[in-house]
Amino acid sequence: MNTAGSAVQIEGLHKQFLDKESGRKIVALRDINLAIPAGTISAFVGPDGAGKTTLLRLMAGLLRADTGSVEVLGVDARRDPQQIQDRISYMPQRFGLYEDLSVQENLDLYADLHGVAAQDRVKRYARLMEMTGLAKFTARPAGKLSGGMKQKLGLACTLVRSPELLLLDEPTVGVDPLSRVELWEIVEQLRQDEHLTVIISTAYLDEAERCAQVYVLHEGEVLAHGTPQALSDHARGRCFMALQQSRQPSRVLQAKLLDNTDMIIDAVPQGGDVRFILNEHTQSDAPALQEVLDGARVEAVKPRLEDGFMVLMRAKLHQDKAAVEASLAAAASLSNSSANAQGPASDTSDEVMIEVRDLVRKFGDFIAVNSTSFAVKRGEIFGLLGPNGAGKTTTFRMLCGLLPATSGFLQVAGVNLRTARADARRRIGYVSQKFSLYGNLSVMENLEFFGGAYGLRGKRLRQRIATVTEQFELHGLERTPSGHLPGGFKQRLAMAVGLLHEPDILFLDEPTSGTDPLARREFWRRITALANTGVTIIITTHFLDEAEYCDRIVIQDAGELKALGTPREVWVQAGHSASSPLNMEKAFIDIVNQARQAAARSEQEVAHA
Repeated sequence: MNTAGSAVQIEGLHKQFLDKESGRKIVALRDINLAIPAGTISAFVGPDGAGKTTLLRLMAGLLRADTGSVEVLGVDARRDPQQIQDRISYMPQRFGLYEDLSVQENLDLYADLHGVAAQDRVKRYARLMEMTGLAKFTARPAGKLSGGMKQKLGLACTLVRSPELLLLDEPTVGVDPLSRVELWEIVEQLRQDEHLTVIISTAYLDEAERCAQVYVLHEGEVLAHGTPQALSDHARGRCFMALQQSRQPSRVLQAKLLDNTDMIIDAVPQGGDVRFILNEHTQSDAPALQEVLDGARVEAVKPRLEDGFMVLMRAKLHQDKAAVEASLAAAASLSNSSANAQGPASDTSDEVMIEVRDLVRKFGDFIAVNSTSFAVKRGEIFGLLGPNGAGKTTTFRMLCGLLPATSGFLQVAGVNLRTARADARRRIGYVSQKFSLYGNLSVMENLEFFGGAYGLRGKRLRQRIATVTEQFELHGLERTPSGHLPGGFKQRLAMAVGLLHEPDILFLDEPTSGTDPLARREFWRRITALANTGVTIIITTHFLDEAEYCDRIVIQDAGELKALGTPREVWVQAGHSASSPLNMEKAFIDIVNQARQAAARSEQEVAHA
């Protein structure tokens, strides 16, 4: 291995943990070998449980390898972890801000902890506040900041001293696209100005494409590594775009392609069409493929890092091909089983399931949501989008009946939420961003408890538990404490609980936050199948490519509705041509920036009046 100029060198690394409940040893990392160049940004990507966080903690000197060597900045991590910690900065997934302390007080506290001299703080603080845009908010309590601002403050606290190596563990999870762009600008500026080495784990493959080196981890092993271009080449010659003739949601064709696992490795909506990857044995003009495409024109496209990632992951899972196919089949089966119970969705597609008129929510003098109006029909997938602090979470909580409106009209599933919240709640399901089931209860105990809470009893409860256990592939896990489940299975259990009572409306609060592309594909296949049965889906997400799964979306900022319509209509509302390639992240950023520029001009006009 060529290790010249490496900031981190790892050879023959193994790490395992003891499961205290079962007494079993769990292998977290096996035979890891890598050399990360100094002065670069490198990324770790991979599914939940791949070993990314464990690897970062070993580099930070917070864990000790069982065997093998870890050398950071020329220092042996086993012999002198403190010397490493004195020269690096590490931002874990849940960075510990003190929410009752102000921005300035948090900075001072971390500077004290790191022994930053008083004369060094003034210049360092000024630079960090300028880079993060927090200069105006130094007196604001950290708990009053938006999610994106909290992440930027966490990064600033991590950087109160100038490190030689910066370790970032999924710093942009739960952060809106605008804040993600700003965070990456900060990191890149630091790398250039201070010749900093940065190692980041991320669930966003477009972020990893910015990096010099990318390491793909799976079940504790390095599956592949190289430049983004080199990893993209794993999908070279196999990536195509299906250009739809109709204006049906692209998720419909995507679902058909995903269900053909004998030909298709991956399929995802993109720009109103469907991007897909063929397996190595299928040609783009194969008759069987043309039948699935149903007349859609096919164009070859250049591979992206995400395409290469999906090829690598599918190849790794090839030995478990039956399980992969069963997973997609179980997702698709939601359409059949639920349709039999509820009837076809198309019969009631014009039925309004949610109606909102002039909805307002105030917290004291602060208006969190201001005169918002929209309606959602049965079987629609409706996306609530907006920057952190825009009011979408408040709107979402009012729609769920978790927060009363200050004024306005709000009707859900035919029930007025302002006067009969309990009745409305019986007709809705809810899956929160953070796992909110009882971690010390088993999978079966959670299902039984929440089924009872929804009013299910006896034979009906047993039938519904059997159904969701099969649909979400929870067999064999019934006695497992839910807190011990991997992230993907926790999400499945949360979905199973939310659908136990067969609700008319399912609310999903950033359900794919922090999950890898493989898990997101499976999740959206299930959601597509549910919508086909007539279940109405309301979802919040910071993955803007996921907006293309939605029939319609709303974008909020500063508590007000800024755009409403299909993804294509919102693209036009952002000022783009209807015939130009759709880019939902650009549409989102353009709409928010335009609204903020208009608000700033209005404030200036008032000030000069």
